[in-house]
Amino acid sequence: MTLLISVFAAIIVTVKWYNRKDDSMKLGMLCFLYWGASLMWLVDAIFEYAELKAEYFTPALEDMANDAFLGLSVVALGLVIWLIRLLITDAKGSVHEALKDQKD
Repeated sequence: MTLLISVFAAIIVTVKWYNRKDDSMKLGMLCFLYWGASLMWLVDAIFEYAELKAEYFTPALEDMANDAFLGLSVVALGLVIWLIRLLITDAKGSVHEALKDQKD
């Protein structure tokens, strides 16, 4: 489930990145985060399959729920990292303007 969730997130963000009008949202970084996580989960799945063989394809419901929660947590963490970077770089000047208006 972790691999599936991270691959879906990577594909969605990659499509959005490819169809972008400008690069002010820095979606490229989010693509790299999700594709890196997908690669990590793929390697994990390969090694787990090498260890478990046929049992790999019949996980317990509890294991699937834990993996789904972990996959969603990885996607959320990627979004948090991306948002922090977006706020720090402030390409459109939105944060600076909001802080400036708040001071006045």
